[in-house]
Amino acid sequence: MKIGVDEAGRGSVIGPLVVCSFASVSNSDLLQLGVKDSKDLSKKRRTELFDVLSEMPHNVIICSPERIDNSNNLNQLEVELFAEALSVMPNGEIMLDACDVDAERFAKNVSILSNLDCKAEHKADENHPEVGAASIIAKVTRDRCIEELSEKLGIDLGSGYPSDPKTKDAVKKLVEGKYPHECLRWSWKTVSDARGSPPPPRPNGPQQTLF
Repeated sequence: MKIGVDEAGRGSVIGPLVVCSFASVSNSDLLQLGVKDSKDLSKKRRTELFDVLSEMPHNVIICSPERIDNSNNLNQLEVELFAEALSVMPNGEIMLDACDVDAERFAKNVSILSNLDCKAEHKADENHPEVGAASIIAKVTRDRCIEELSEKLGIDLGSGYPSDPKTKDAVKKLVEGKYPHECLRWSWKTVSDARGSPPPPRPNGPQQTLF
């Protein structure tokens, strides 16, 4: 059994950070399905693969903007999220898509927290089908969260990433008033820039500018 873990939405200013762990019984089957890094697939193909892969063993952690804002360090938070994603997975060889510039350090930190033997690589989602499968589930889950938010708010949020013009326009609307909207990551500099000043801390904990 091979276990892959990946995330989606690390750099987004809107919506959650999603981490997925995926257990592969047969990587050759995944390759035959056409599993690869989610970024290399069309939205239609990701959705098709998502429907198939979701029937296989996996675990999804959806980390809210509030939890991101109330964490002390984004890298440490991702270590925690990857360990949480692994907590209910079967035994197997674990490969992580490294979220730290030092892949070995990231693997070590997740291993310590999860009490499991983990390896990590940069671009693991391109080189390991089980990680590619995790990336697809994480990406589609996050995209659906953003789509649901767009519908609920009646605003086109775009991709949720600061470089997206639609997202930039949405952030300007979502920071109006005494407090930014809860779907925003208040600790992101993008939010401070749109408001013209840093927002107050969230009610449930401290925050600092993380990104």
